[in-house]
Amino acid sequence: MSEISRDEVARIARLARIALSEEELDEIAPQLDSIVDAVSMVQKVDTNGVSPMSHPLSIDAGMRADVEAKTLTQAQALDQAPAVEDHRFVVPQILGGEE
Repeated sequence: MSEISRDEVARIARLARIALSEEELDEIAPQLDSIVDAVSMVQKVDTNGVSPMSHPLSIDAGMRADVEAKTLTQAQALDQAPAVEDHRFVVPQILGGEE
């Protein structure tokens, strides 16, 4: 167990260009020390035979099968549109415009 000193925290903060008050230095040093201890405990765990993974749980994306299905025709899709031009929806322009 290595103890992170207040001076080390001040040096790291200076290198990272983080301004810390005297009280913050006193508070952060033991917190960083406990974080380093926790990481060193994790590093001691025997991981032989454990496959690398991106997530501890198997995640199912829940994707549906890509099968052809009946959809609306162009005429049906445009049927309830407030404005149609050249077989397309007409919408107000929101980007660009005339200068």
